[in-house]
Amino acid sequence: MNKKIKVLVGMLAVILIISIIVVGYYLKNLSNSVTKAKIDDWKYLSKDSYEEYVTQGYDSTGSFSIPQAQSSELSTKSLKSSFGSKSESNVGLSVGGSKNIDNFRENIKNGYFPISTDITYNGLFYDYYFETGIKKESEDLFSPSYSMAISKDPVSLKNEYYMTVGLNSNIKQTDFKRKKQNIVVVLDISGSMNSSLKSYYYDEQNSFFSKFKKNNSKMELANEAVNLMIDELNDDDRFGMVLFDNGAYLGKPLSLIKDTDIEAIKEHILEIEPRGGTNFEAGYKKGTNLFDKELLNDKEYDNRIIVITDAMPNIGTTNKSDLLKYIESNSKTGIYTSFIGVGVDFNTEVIESISNVRGANYYSISSNEQFKKILSEDFEYMVTPLVFDLNLSFESEGYDIEKIYGTDSDDKSSGNIMKVNTLFPSSTNENSESKGGVILLKLKKKDNSTDNKINLKVLYTDRDGNNHSNSQEIEFNKDEEFYENTGIRKAIALTRYANTLKSWILYERTNKDERFYINENVGILDCDYVKKDVQRILGENERVSVKLTVSEEYEDNFRNIKYYLENEKNELKDEDLKKEIDLLDILIN
Repeated sequence: MNKKIKVLVGMLAVILIISIIVVGYYLKNLSNSVTKAKIDDWKYLSKDSYEEYVTQGYDSTGSFSIPQAQSSELSTKSLKSSFGSKSESNVGLSVGGSKNIDNFRENIKNGYFPISTDITYNGLFYDYYFETGIKKESEDLFSPSYSMAISKDPVSLKNEYYMTVGLNSNIKQTDFKRKKQNIVVVLDISGSMNSSLKSYYYDEQNSFFSKFKKNNSKMELANEAVNLMIDELNDDDRFGMVLFDNGAYLGKPLSLIKDTDIEAIKEHILEIEPRGGTNFEAGYKKGTNLFDKELLNDKEYDNRIIVITDAMPNIGTTNKSDLLKYIESNSKTGIYTSFIGVGVDFNTEVIESISNVRGANYYSISSNEQFKKILSEDFEYMVTPLVFDLNLSFESEGYDIEKIYGTDSDDKSSGNIMKVNTLFPSSTNENSESKGGVILLKLKKKDNSTDNKINLKVLYTDRDGNNHSNSQEIEFNKDEEFYENTGIRKAIALTRYANTLKSWILYERTNKDERFYINENVGILDCDYVKKDVQRILGENERVSVKLTVSEEYEDNFRNIKYYLENEKNELKDEDLKKEIDLLDILIN
């Protein structure tokens, strides 16, 4: 009996141990499944939301109010903690504001007449890589370098004097890492988002065949683009979403990616359909309200609103000055804004006027490929401002600043002062050239002066709010045509190309008695856009199509600038310039 009891007890013990193991394994898996449970926190229901009108974001007086952080400073230390010295090349720097001119190119390719704000100098520069003229490495976050040139105007053949400010950082390319992000997407779901990428909404509204169009709509592209961006977010990033038409609606609260059922959210986003008017004000305010004090005070995070729109506000506040105030208020609190403009009828005039704010930038998009590049390949650069409030003072007995090309500041210069609101990181190529890495200054030589010295002093603020300065003295003692490097030569060529196109737009859109024409007496003019060249037919901000036209006079100008660019392409050995030559071919033919 004792032996049988022992055997039985042993068997029971084994069974008990196995049971404990099985139960433990089950409880562990149950605990993990509970821990790993992710939430589908999508809130937007189109039918229930249609009559909703947002009142959040207003204080009792009806003005704009946002949560106030204890400080708007962002940590440079935490950003630089991930930097080492593994890479041979540094991250480049580029100016905020416009980051491409795709809207300009697409309008011309599709037979539409562009407006002046479709082509910006800093947007054009960001399409190219530049030698910045850096002569030695620096330990400063931002270290400017200066390059000089004397260049003959290809029309007047007169010598012109130029200087580039090269935008250099001390951050290694492969070690660059953005901070954690609190991202709120504010998505335009107005009726104009139902038009195709290659046509104008108000043209389609008047077309019998619009109902049969087969092209993907701006809305479909925008929905897919948001999902592309979500794929770039990490578990410790936060994502929220607001939709706007006549009013504004909460799509998704701002919450951690690791707690979110992302696949379910992406399915909801793909189901969004366009309708109604365009109340940008309501959408932006509701998006701002997703940030609270606790989030804004967490210095491990950067905060950004990404607005995806065709920029034709027609309900609520449509005045650009008032819209600008909202974006500036957010910027002071540490909430920065990016705009992504969709389609050929994207109103660049609206966005250009409200995106020249500290920490802001914008892109124009007309294809899935462009969205993919911006919201995936360039995402880390887009959301990481590095340098703020840059001021360059220029002192010389022999030269003055005549014109500045490529800043994001409306107040580009005051006397001999250059201002830049924000510098963002940018990529560098195998030749250590920096994407969009220069600002071009056109200089005016003072009569009878023999002093060739120029004293330059830069002041700027880093992400911690610390002030920095840098002073240099250079000498400009050349008398004949020369280029210190390829970067300044390319910047001059692109600026002349842009000025020719801006002059053409102004010429075609003004009355005959007010027109001017590029000729051998005046050369290629420094052309600022003027608001009278913007058609205003439907309302303050809606953009309507105008058929592409080129007068005989400007066909000749385009042939001249094409010949000039072909020569510069060969001298610079930059095949990217061919896209500008191809665009001129469309205008000539």
